[in-house]
Amino acid sequence: MSTAARVDTPSTGVEAASTPVDVENAITVTAAVLTVVLTAVAFWLSYEHLQEVAAAHGMASAVARSWAWPATVDLFIVIGELLILRASLAHKVDWWAIGLVTAGDGASIALNVAGVGKDANALNYVVAAVPPVAALLAFGALMRQVHAYLARRASTPITTPLTGVDRPSTPVDISVDHPPAAPATPPAVTADPVPDRPALPVGVKAVSTPVDTDPVSVDARSTAVDLCMPVVYTNRVDQLVRALYGTDFVQPSTARMTMAMAAAGLGASESTARTARGRVKTREPYLADFPGSLRVEAVG
Repeated sequence: MSTAARVDTPSTGVEAASTPVDVENAITVTAAVLTVVLTAVAFWLSYEHLQEVAAAHGMASAVARSWAWPATVDLFIVIGELLILRASLAHKVDWWAIGLVTAGDGASIALNVAGVGKDANALNYVVAAVPPVAALLAFGALMRQVHAYLARRASTPITTPLTGVDRPSTPVDISVDHPPAAPATPPAVTADPVPDRPALPVGVKAVSTPVDTDPVSVDARSTAVDLCMPVVYTNRVDQLVRALYGTDFVQPSTARMTMAMAAAGLGASESTARTARGRVKTREPYLADFPGSLRVEAVG
């Protein structure tokens, strides 16, 4: 009767994602949805109140114009916030965009409050001012979440391979019906007999030859090995410029960098390209020894 031996290999030490990660994702999605809802409600309340103000001051008979007029105020906030988001992704400060948001929101708050009238209760002014203020804060929070999401997408994380991970446990059946035969004993090897030294003639002495056994001095020199951590670039433009050094093995020109940035969807700003090249040279000074590009440019 045959018998089988069951052998189990070690199991994998990798576990599934922990629950806090799922909870964090759920909180992030919920906050984003609530921010969108709050932004829409606040803009709607502010927009409708401005429409009532326009209708009460010369546009009562022109309903379409009274509904279009608030857009001349509230859309400045939307345009300014989008321009601020674009500048933030490019690591710049757009003061013109900040001015648009300030002007649009200031005008919206002032017009909403002024539309209440002169002899109104103080609480009426508060009620009129809350929607435009809430619209500004909610839309700013929404743009901040969009910026954080795009920043995570732009950065390229470097993952190191896991060590010490074995393959999944797999049962292996080994049949022992017929145990393996013992290996045959190799035949003994007999050494050839060493011939006897010939006998010296009578009267002849064996003279030994002196051997110089002075050791040869060896100059052992240690070789210094510099171990350094790899340089990691989190900015996507810096990553692209650093990759050009390893691709062309020359100093990347402004035109070369802007072409690569445009192909990657990162815009074509020459100042951004030159600034990124300067950051790369600062972090890795030896790259400055690379030869210049063969193409001569007026500005590089």
